[in-house]
Formats: sequence, structure tokens, C-alpha cells
Amino acid sequence: MVALIEGTKAPDFELQSLEGSQYSLKKALSKSDYVVLAFFKVSCPVCQLTLPYIERLHKAHPETPVWGISQDDPQATKEFAQQYGLTFPLLLDESLSSTVAYDLTNVPTIFLVGRDGQIQQTIVGFSKQDLENLNSRIAETGTHKAGQLFLKSDDVPDFRPG
Repeated sequence: MVALIEGTKAPDFELQSLEGSQYSLKKALSKSDYVVLAFFKVSCPVCQLTLPYIERLHKAHPETPVWGISQDDPQATKEFAQQYGLTFPLLLDESLSSTVAYDLTNVPTIFLVGRDGQIQQTIVGFSKQDLENLNSRIAETGTHKAGQLFLKSDDVPDFRPG
């Protein structure tokens, strides 16, 4: 599975959110230790599994920008957000320019980008262990403890490819 790997410089981008605001990776990194980028497509079953856990990550670490990057149109993205209870910013990549820049062939793909602009972690598909590692890594530099992403009542696989 191809995607930019750890240690690679993250391509900068500016994308518009569902609400019409502009989001710049470079600008966000000037204010935060990390930015989490979660690329997804609304029709992808593994994205439907993964994004609610990205929402938990967002709630556990409010000081860390978490952005969903949708490959779909605004209406489909809005419906997806409502269906899965997503409150973090959803950015629109309808032209797929950011998807191409990040060398994606599968979704979901999640990147943890550090303040220096380097990709610190890449997760392709759903990986319970990788998401827990992401949660812990953000907590190391943040003001909040690593919240519990997975509950005992969650019936999820350890891994599912994207």
C-alpha cells in the first residue's frame, strides 16, 4: 500500500472546510506540535469503521488539530459527518490534489504530522494498535492524558485493510 511514510516531508496544502473556512497545514503547524490528517471516502466501509475513533481522538486531545480530508462532495461529506457524529473539521479534496500529493491509493489513511512538517506516523486502513500508538504519541506532548479510544464494549477487529 502506497502512502507517504514516516520521515517524509508532508506536502503543504490549503483546503476549504464544509463551513467554508480555509485550512492551511503550514499555518496549523506553526501553532501546534502535531496535526492529524485523516483521508477518507464516505462510501468506504473501513472509513466508516475508523472515523468514529478519530472523533474520540479529537475529543481526547482538543489542543491538537484533527482534520478529516474528504474525497467526496460537500453534501455527501456533511451527511457522513452527521451519520457518524463527527465534530472535527472536514476539509474537501474533491479535486484529489492533496490525495495525489500524499501518494494515496487506499483510504482511510491517517498521518500524524509534526511541527517540523515531517510525517511522524502513517496508518493505512484500520489498525487498533496503530490508533492507540497515535493516541499515546499525541498525549506525550499534550496537556491531556491518552484517552481511551477503544472500550471493552467496542466489537472491532484488530486490523482491517483500507
